[in-house]
This record gives sequence, structure tokens and C-alpha cells, in this order.
Amino acid sequence: MRLLPVAIAALIAASSVSAPVVADTDQLVANICNYVQSDDKHRLRKKMKQNRVKLRNVYSGIYCDGSSLLRTAYKSNADDVGEYIAKRLPSSDLAAPEADGKTILDWAAENGHSESAISAVIKERIGG
Repeated sequence: MRLLPVAIAALIAASSVSAPVVADTDQLVANICNYVQSDDKHRLRKKMKQNRVKLRNVYSGIYCDGSSLLRTAYKSNADDVGEYIAKRLPSSDLAAPEADGKTILDWAAENGHSESAISAVIKERIGG
């Protein structure tokens, strides 16, 4: 799990104290990943709100074991959280290629997730 420098800078800018933010950021990322993997939408929303973090601002910088949050949701069969994430992201982010050059729907189709509830929400959002 790691957070890209852009997301770290955004979290630091949102805080008035800079030293503990890095440690807090690592814990925040760990918590977010755990909530996605356990399909706990309520706790994910609560943690994001407590830390004044918007999913759309940090999504591209959060990786859980090398996978994006949506890929982690797919792998964990976390449909509730996956749908929540897909509904909170701009459609342009959902249609854009990820780090490996594949869109989330292309990756989902290649990995047997094309019929999942998450894919249905993404298709609806991007008009596909």
C-alpha cells in the first residue's frame, strides 16, 4: 500500500501539522484498503469524512497491494464499496487507463468481473 506524492501533498496541505501527517497518511491508506477489502462502505465513508478527504482527490494515488481501489474491490468481491467508489469518481477517471494502460472495464473483463455490479455502475457512468 502506498500513496503517490501528489496525494500526500494534498493531505499535508489539508492539515495544519506536517510531521505526523505522513504517519497518519500511511494509517489512513491502510484503513481505506482494509475497508475496501472487507466491503465496509460505512466505515470507509466515516474514515474519509473524519480525515476530510474526498475520494476523487486521492483515488489515483492509493494502491492496495499494488492494485487500485476499484481493482481491490473487484478482487475482494466488495460490490457495495466498489459501487460506492465508482459513483464518487468522475466518469473521466473511470474511462481513463490505469498504470498498466488498461481501463478498469478492460481489466475487469480480462479477469472475469465484467458481469459484476461494479462493472454495471461503471458502464452506466461512462455511457458504455
